[in-house]
Amino acid sequence: MISLEDVRRAQTALRGQIVDTPCLHSRTLSDIADCEVFLKFENLQFTAAFKERGAFVKLSALDAAERARGVIAASAGNHAQGVAYHAQRLGIPATIVMPVHAPAVKIERTRAFGAEVILEGQNFDEAKQAATRIAADRGLVFVHAYDDAAVIAGQGTIGLEMLAVQPGLDTLVVPIGGGGLIGGIALAAKSLRPDLRVIGVQTERFPSMHAAVHGDAAPAFGTSTIADGIAVKSPGRLTEALVRQYVDDIVLVDEGDLEQAIVLLLEIEKTVVEGAGAAGLAALLKHRGLFTGRRVGLVLCGGNIDPLVLAEIIERGMARSGRLARIAVAVRDAPGGLAAVANRLAALGANIDEIHHQRTFSALPVQSVEVEFVVRTRSPQHIHEVVTHLTSEGFPARQV
Repeated sequence: MISLEDVRRAQTALRGQIVDTPCLHSRTLSDIADCEVFLKFENLQFTAAFKERGAFVKLSALDAAERARGVIAASAGNHAQGVAYHAQRLGIPATIVMPVHAPAVKIERTRAFGAEVILEGQNFDEAKQAATRIAADRGLVFVHAYDDAAVIAGQGTIGLEMLAVQPGLDTLVVPIGGGGLIGGIALAAKSLRPDLRVIGVQTERFPSMHAAVHGDAAPAFGTSTIADGIAVKSPGRLTEALVRQYVDDIVLVDEGDLEQAIVLLLEIEKTVVEGAGAAGLAALLKHRGLFTGRRVGLVLCGGNIDPLVLAEIIERGMARSGRLARIAVAVRDAPGGLAAVANRLAALGANIDEIHHQRTFSALPVQSVEVEFVVRTRSPQHIHEVVTHLTSEGFPARQV
């Protein structure tokens, strides 16, 4: 098994090689979550994810013959970039196998670091099988994304840093994919502070470690998740043992929880995270009873999110919070009808984003038209006021 001394050696190896990311108190999130919240900004690493740590520790430990052979890794994106970046720095040829549906931003960044990128498999597990086969065929050194002692020790340095900067923490909340991050952090943190609680987070669509720990032999998996960085169906052998020994509990979050957390971190902390990076905050908000009154450290493990996905999540978050609404209004199909509704919306403080007419596919009588307005609003109460006022003034309205 891995020891605290392995993590300390990894910390020494990493000195000057990665960003010393901050761990800061968030007053606003603390008020929202009813506990003291401290954020470890691993999304500020050069490759925008914590995976650099384990990748560098593993690569720097290779001997000359292994470096000459070259390395291969399988990854949904963040481990790919970490391996490719530090392999380039160390002069080691790198091949990365990524799922065919990996985010484009992660694929392009990996290629930009000089790695050969092979797209194979529908998910991480299928990509890993392909990478194992290619490693054997080409004689490459396989750099596992999580089930490797050096990689785990590298990720565990985050725990040392968090406790050094915020020694008053009593709970750590850490996302789980294959378990390398939480395995290393939990080992390091519990070795220093046995009283400290470590809570893992997985998505309801990929509950592999949760199922393993709770004895569920046949968990149900989804086809995709916005937390692609932790979409792993098979936990590691080393990492599962570490989780069983050091992790106090594992909770699950759904896609809506992740979307809400991404929007909150963007709006409140002005920081961009991917789905996996938002998992800790999502757990904090969904399972409030576990954290009330505690001093909680969250790991924002990555920020590599596709801009188009982020834009969609922001819009959905605006709708969920009542700041964007779709309102259907019955209007007489005559000159000036649409203008009359638009004027009333303006007077009510609702800013129009989009307008859609529907004449043919409507239950309204002929010479009437249903118009859908997408409007910017202030709150759910404001939406209710807009609908009520329009209806009272002869324009029957409903929120869609």
